Amino acid sequence: MPDQIPTARLEHVNISTTDCDRLADFLAQLTGWTRRWEGLAMNNGRTIHLGHEGAYLAIYTNADTVGGFAQGAPMNHIGIAVADIARAERLVVEAGLVPFNQGQYDPGPRSFYFKDWDGIEFEIVAYE
Repeated sequence: MPDQIPTARLEHVNISTTDCDRLADFLAQLTGWTRRWEGLAMNNGRTIHLGHEGAYLAIYTNADTVGGFAQGAPMNHIGIAVADIARAERLVVEAGLVPFNQGQYDPGPRSFYFKDWDGIEFEIVAYE
């Protein structure tokens, strides 16, 4: 890893979903994030910015995404750090989603993955 001070930070990630309200409500419960903004977006779509003052997830939908994705979501995963990984995993299961690949990096955080209703993969990590 280079010995340089970062000059940039991650400001947002933009994803498409078939139901931005469902995903935003679920992630708000999982993370404690709030809706910073929501409104109309390009291609007669709608976007919700969910996060906090320093960063957010832009959750976008339009008529083309409501029917589903032909080739899946174009990304690997979104990593979210939480304080209580057991609570996060319970919320995932209660939402009808399936956690997988539970483990711990050496010497890093405990983690697990899940895919949301549209196949977007999330990694949940906890630095306990």
